[in-house]
Amino acid sequence: MTQPVPEAEWRARRSAHERRVEGWTAGHLARRGRGERHPVADFLFTYYSYRPAQLRRWHPGAGVVLENADPGEFGPEYRSTLDATHNAGATLDVETLLARRGASIVWIGALQRAVAGRPAQLGCFGMHEWAMVYRQPQRRHEAWPLRLAQADTDRVVEQNRVRCTHFDAYRFFTPAARPLNALALTRDRQAELDQPGCLHANMDLYKWAYKLSPLVDSDLVADCFALARDIRELDMRASPYDLTALGLSPVPVETPEGRARYAAAQRDFVVRAAPLRARLIAATDALAAARSGGEDVDRARDHQRHGDE
Repeated sequence: MTQPVPEAEWRARRSAHERRVEGWTAGHLARRGRGERHPVADFLFTYYSYRPAQLRRWHPGAGVVLENADPGEFGPEYRSTLDATHNAGATLDVETLLARRGASIVWIGALQRAVAGRPAQLGCFGMHEWAMVYRQPQRRHEAWPLRLAQADTDRVVEQNRVRCTHFDAYRFFTPAARPLNALALTRDRQAELDQPGCLHANMDLYKWAYKLSPLVDSDLVADCFALARDIRELDMRASPYDLTALGLSPVPVETPEGRARYAAAQRDFVVRAAPLRARLIAATDALAAARSGGEDVDRARDHQRHGDE
């Protein structure tokens, strides 16, 4: 079942998406041209593999026919289609993409369903960023000074229980910091331990959305990017780095007041992330059902072919 979208509508939607994304990418591209880096605004383009040009390209998602569209304008995953009145259009080659990505669709859906089913843990207070500089003078963001002396920074880590649940944050801990974490994290335990209060698990909604692209619409990818961008700002404001020169005042999690502010912001992100996670789950469910339906059709054809023989 496909949904036709009139030309005027899809062109308007595509233009709106491109304008939205340009607001995020223009500064990054300008800084990249000058050889500069911003630890907040550039992070999503350097940590994640999705390039600015990919984020800018608009996709309507699976099951949509773009009326009077040239498939070559949208990418190699699209094919031509004709409606009942022989009007040309473009649609995503869903069958081929599902055959190629079926396993990852199921895994992403299962991960997000597991995360959504857990209570949010709000007691980490952003110690993951502090654990990344613990007892180590060489830092990831060398251009930016620490707010506290190294010895005082180390003391904050030692005096606050480190309880990170997200492997992709934990893997950047210094060797001295890893034994301090409440859990020994591995990639294999990600689906078991990711939880909705974790800033990085919610930031990663962007990663899972773009990994489903172009099977999901670009609005979902962009909405997840917007959330990830705001999360990254809190992540760095609560970090041990001094970013006041960038206009980013600290959330001093080394103090009771700062920890309370951090937990409140974390709680807000849990609320914002929940509908995005639900949209991802719904998308993976629909794609898995389409894939299963296609496999049923293939099996029926095989049975028919063998019966004919």
